[in-house]
Amino acid sequence: MVLPHPTGRRRATRVRALPRAATRRAGTRTATLRHPAAGPPAGRTETSHRPAVHRRAARTWALLRLTRPWFWPLGWAAAYAGSVLATRTWLPPTAALPRSLVALVVLGPLLWTAVLTVNDRHDLPSDRRNPRKATAPLVIGLLTEADLLRWHVGATVAALALTVTAIGPAFALGTALVLLLGWAYSTPPVRLKTRPGLDVAANALAVGVLAPLAGWSLHRPVTSYPVLVAVLGLLLVAALYLPTTVLDVDADTAAGDTTAAVRWGTRRCRRAGLALWAAATGVWLVCCHLGVLVRRDSWTLQDLWASVLIAGYAVAVRRPSIPRLAGVCLLFAVPAGDFLTWWIAAGPA
Repeated sequence: MVLPHPTGRRRATRVRALPRAATRRAGTRTATLRHPAAGPPAGRTETSHRPAVHRRAARTWALLRLTRPWFWPLGWAAAYAGSVLATRTWLPPTAALPRSLVALVVLGPLLWTAVLTVNDRHDLPSDRRNPRKATAPLVIGLLTEADLLRWHVGATVAALALTVTAIGPAFALGTALVLLLGWAYSTPPVRLKTRPGLDVAANALAVGVLAPLAGWSLHRPVTSYPVLVAVLGLLLVAALYLPTTVLDVDADTAAGDTTAAVRWGTRRCRRAGLALWAAATGVWLVCCHLGVLVRRDSWTLQDLWASVLIAGYAVAVRRPSIPRLAGVCLLFAVPAGDFLTWWIAAGPA
């Protein structure tokens, strides 16, 4: 028996059907068996790599937020004030400019990264209960504890290496002390954060004394730093720190962290902060009128602004927040700038 040859319309139908099926099969094979040298298809490259790029960008932004760039100016401003006190000029001498630029890097991103990474690692139990920290990178899992440990070690090593090689031993020693205080403030079993009084002292010493002393040490020996300025720095920063414990009192209580606000209560912390702020303002006015640092016929702006400082602080700490406390710092910049202007005009001591 001889089979008829598949001709005519029937064959044409099969010829048209086969390429469509073959095309689908070929397209599948092309997508899976593509030669490695040719790389992935253009469409798949964009869709497969886009999530990874977005995740890297999100992690980078999360790390930047973790270092709290809005805190960097605290160290910079304090160190700048110390530099102006030491040189009696608004800008550092040309010879000290390279050291000053390195100090900006150390006192800004490096120290804050080193201190805050270890702080956030050990604050995780309370941060998970804290609505203010609900989007913190570690809380939402965007960064891990291993990430924070790596960045802590890297920032610590970089800060110490830069200060030793590019600035000097006095600045390096101060940097090491700040790093040690930051570690002791957050890390068990020491964890000064949960030891009311010592937590205040640690922050006041780091920001109120060591930071301006760092700026001073760029130009003059640390032993000649004015004791009165150190005392005022302690009082002012202690007053600014106490309201920050009020912000997280509920979360700290739930996590079992006995901070100053948990131990003493929010009202006592606010009152203690106001008393310290008023004491610093009063001591400052007495020193101005006695000519302890600078002799001047009239201190009208200082006298008038003292009441603004105290009233502004009292209003801010009724419902404390980071922006409100930043506003108090801006209020303080007015009499500070007035004093430094006269300090420079007075010339060398």
